[in-house]
Amino acid sequence: MTDDRIAGLLLTQEIASFLYAEAELLDERRHDEWLALLADDIRYWMPMRRNVKYGDTTREFTREAEDISWFDEGKETLVRRVRQIQTGIHWAEEPQSRITHMVSNVQLLQVTPNAASAREVIAKSRFLIYRNRVETETDILVGKREDTLRRSDDGWLIARRKIILDQNVLMTKNLTFFF
Repeated sequence: MTDDRIAGLLLTQEIASFLYAEAELLDERRHDEWLALLADDIRYWMPMRRNVKYGDTTREFTREAEDISWFDEGKETLVRRVRQIQTGIHWAEEPQSRITHMVSNVQLLQVTPNAASAREVIAKSRFLIYRNRVETETDILVGKREDTLRRSDDGWLIARRKIILDQNVLMTKNLTFFF
């Protein structure tokens, strides 16, 4: 096995471990630690999905910065959302939801400049989020994420997250949790 291949495998494992640790922070409601993983210039975006005729890939998702989306947020908005939840008087999170994030199929799409000295990585992954609220409310959301991760002095930061839900109609009552 070549040194480049080994470096690529090690980097893939490093990124996967980062994403798994991030999921654990969210599951444990350690939101301030999660916020520390976000770059100051983060773009957190989830387009809406449409039912379209087979082959019509141009209209399947709402367009970034042109159409409506479920989320299109920066760090300031994400911080405000966390602070609202932390007040304990958030109508959709009182009582708090029980959430499990499962992340899998981590693949590196692009590495800059290379695997041995990566400064920025675009990674694709799959997720399953299970949420249970009160006695009877249960939500399961499945989809894909494309993350741009940037290396900082303290580790990796999420600079961009594109979230693609597999469903186009949300059956959940709200989206107060994070992907």
